[in-house]
Amino acid sequence: MPQHDPSGDNPDLTPDPLPAETPASAETPPPVPVPAPGTDPDEAPAVPSGKFGTPGRPLRRNSFLIGFTGGLGVLLAYTLYLGIRNAGGILVLVVIALFLAVGLNPAVVRLRRWGLPHGLAVAAVALTVVLLLCGGVWALVPPIVTQSGQFIDQIPSLLAELRRSPTVNDLMERYDVVERVQGAANADTVGRALGGVLGGAQLIFGTVFRTLTVLVLTIYFLAYFNKLRSLGYSLVPRSRRERVQLIGDEILAKVGAYMVGALSIAVLAGATTFVFALIVDLPYPFALAVVVAVTDLIPQIGATLGAVIVSLVGFATDLRAGIACAVFFLIYQQVENYLIYPKVMRRSVEVNEVAALLAALLGVALLGVVGALIAIPTVAALQLILREVVLPRQETR
Repeated sequence: MPQHDPSGDNPDLTPDPLPAETPASAETPPPVPVPAPGTDPDEAPAVPSGKFGTPGRPLRRNSFLIGFTGGLGVLLAYTLYLGIRNAGGILVLVVIALFLAVGLNPAVVRLRRWGLPHGLAVAAVALTVVLLLCGGVWALVPPIVTQSGQFIDQIPSLLAELRRSPTVNDLMERYDVVERVQGAANADTVGRALGGVLGGAQLIFGTVFRTLTVLVLTIYFLAYFNKLRSLGYSLVPRSRRERVQLIGDEILAKVGAYMVGALSIAVLAGATTFVFALIVDLPYPFALAVVVAVTDLIPQIGATLGAVIVSLVGFATDLRAGIACAVFFLIYQQVENYLIYPKVMRRSVEVNEVAALLAALLGVALLGVVGALIAIPTVAALQLILREVVLPRQETR
């Protein structure tokens, strides 16, 4: 007699079917990348996407691979050195344009606060710079051309006066000056003279080209100043980006403040020289004022250079005018060095006097006048980095 299975009447007592075997890939979950210590857990981990295949095994380190890599590094460094040396002139122009853009950017920011769009603000600042350049050229070129023409016109009369002197005639006959001059007027001498003329023309056109290049680069840097600054900060790791941005903005503010202060002091020196030249009745007072304003932008030696030029013009005009120029600039430089300059620069850059002097000398030795112009803000930036980064790090070690 068959036995009754109780599980058939009660479905709850029916045994569960055995689960089907699952593949091993379904049982083992994919590895989850673990962020490295010290990184932000919310940041996406740097793992291969798999779009370009599976990365291979790393190369084995051996002596040949290390030597080959070192040789490539040396070759790359030498190639980079050659490139920088060959492009040194262009890089200097880029540095000048960047410095001018940083110095002129506060004017663009001020115009934008007044309601002007960014493009119109940049155009207004660029037009002002162009007008200042044209004014300086208009003030300097006509006197130079006029004085050169007058000197060339006076050469025959000067030679005639020299020939009237018995002493000069005796010297010319004794040393055969006329024959030596005729012998020197050959093809080689004429070729060298033409080479000198062509070299002078090349210098003039090269100066014009470099000036236009700096002007165009400055306008471009002003137009894209915020984008360039953001791009530079984005190259810094995000964990340090905020601190670098704060320090960088402070450096840019100091450079801009220095530029504005230096321009203010130079304009004041030029205006004072213009009024003094009118009082003393010096020739070409506006041109002399432009010379003093431009040379006053050069730290340490610029004011003295402008004073010497104006004093020489004064002595060439009249002895009393030359003495008055020397006394005026002696007094004015003391007032500028101990009263005007500290008051204007106190809130912009705080640079030690010894450091400023050494920076100016090194800047002149490395980059000439350009090095002297950027020496003071460079030292101010280095002092800020030293005070905020280097010294606190040394205290924690």
